[in-house]
Amino acid sequence: MTIAFANIIEKIRPRFFVMENVERAYKSKAFASAKRIFEKSGYGLSIRIIDASLCGVPQLRKRLFVIGEMNGKDGFLEPLLDRHLAEKPMTLRDYFGNRLGIEHYYRHPRTYARRGIFSIDEPSPTVRGVNRPIPLGYVGHPGDTSPINSRVRPLTTKERSMVQTFPESFVLVGSKTEVEQIIGNAVPVKLAEYVANRLLEYLLASGFIEEAGIKRGNVEFSDAFQKEIQYA
Repeated sequence: MTIAFANIIEKIRPRFFVMENVERAYKSKAFASAKRIFEKSGYGLSIRIIDASLCGVPQLRKRLFVIGEMNGKDGFLEPLLDRHLAEKPMTLRDYFGNRLGIEHYYRHPRTYARRGIFSIDEPSPTVRGVNRPIPLGYVGHPGDTSPINSRVRPLTTKERSMVQTFPESFVLVGSKTEVEQIIGNAVPVKLAEYVANRLLEYLLASGFIEEAGIKRGNVEFSDAFQKEIQYA
């Protein structure tokens, strides 16, 4: 899909594009091929691996972002992407306060060689599309922040969606298994917002759009900018 995305960009040729993928994609052959397609198509590229926990998300989740500008310079957005990162990762307590009603929770590990119990005073590990109760076979791990007891539970589906920074009122549709997969595969809302705001900041500073052309709270762009971003 990485190469398919690059081929779409090559054909449509938008003025800007944003691509997101998992961190390990950076070293993949598919990404190397996509990067060549972008560069051949005339795009300057800003490439960053961003940790969501430094962007208002209470979760350690590193993701690759590629932002392209037609006829732009490589690295055009990187100073802005770096400048606004938080100084420390956001924890679950930072985000929820005491609303969860727990101090520790269970997150099913990929193998029992990894810990499964985490404190709300640290960022959540990466939210995956799997959410299971504490199995009888889990006897604990030296890295657990608490022993297994009645006060330790998995996060609920709604809580996991909120760790992904979906608003509490946001409704995800499907079976429980489908919704858990949607949550695990999603780009955290606040991470997407962070990247979008940095691009908006660049557009304003570069004169692509004017401050007066934006209606705060419900972003609407000027007619001039609407024409600017029409597909070629």
